[in-house]
Amino acid sequence: MAAFETTRPLVADRPTFGFIGALAALVLEWNDRRVTRKSLSKLSDDMLEDIGLTRADVNRL
Repeated sequence: MAAFETTRPLVADRPTFGFIGALAALVLEWNDRRVTRKSLSKLSDDMLEDIGLTRADVNRL
């Protein structure tokens, strides 16, 4: 199974970015969740159970 890098510097932490930085942070968070859901949805129910998740948990992300 592939490993995914999940650390990313937060754009919104810098006050100089203001609204644009907050918007960029929201878009990045949305995309991270989308990629995670897509990756997890490819796993079988047995594989999800091995990592302590169910299909419903994937849909809830």
